[in-house]
Amino acid sequence: MEDILAVYTRPYDPLRPVVCMDEVNKQVLCEVREPLPMRPGPRGQPVRRQDYEYARGGVLNLFCFCEPLRGWRQVSVTERRTKRDWAEQIEHLVDVAYPEAERIVLVLDNLNTHTPGALYERFPPAQARRLASKLEIHYTPKHGSWLNMAEIELSVLSRQCLNRRVPNRAVLIGEVAVWEAERNGKGAPINWRFTTDDARIKLHRLYPSFQE
Repeated sequence: MEDILAVYTRPYDPLRPVVCMDEVNKQVLCEVREPLPMRPGPRGQPVRRQDYEYARGGVLNLFCFCEPLRGWRQVSVTERRTKRDWAEQIEHLVDVAYPEAERIVLVLDNLNTHTPGALYERFPPAQARRLASKLEIHYTPKHGSWLNMAEIELSVLSRQCLNRRVPNRAVLIGEVAVWEAERNGKGAPINWRFTTDDARIKLHRLYPSFQE
């Protein structure tokens, strides 16, 4: 935990950006009956009527990368969340999003697909080594995923974009792209306030006790 909190105190450095990564699932739900158009409700607010019944269309995965100090985020929609998918996301992060960075300080959870070994399973050894050498990985502790600031972005995404039925991947990609562009246009950073001193006071029960 303190390792992650120390990373968050680093000043902004475009050559060594601190990037947080997380992922979430979104179930595809198709309408069985066409919803009724919006019209004024009992209190004058527009209301869209839709049937409670729907058809399941599978599950899609969303990879989220965000740089809290710069107010930048990128969300990609994939069919799966395998090692191969994660490795391809890392390749895009290194070669497209941050081609000028010396090292990318990457904060993420310790899911078994989030390892440098996944790069070697996807790419030739030389390329995998090149990508891995560009990463400085910091894993959040077990039961400590709340320390990952990408969860904050996914929470905003869920409230603003994913809180309704999405019928297919194409629609999801389009809506996520609009949301991403709007958020990046605002340049909204994340102001992280929880420090190591706070942790030692508020989470003191998690620290070992020493008696003289």
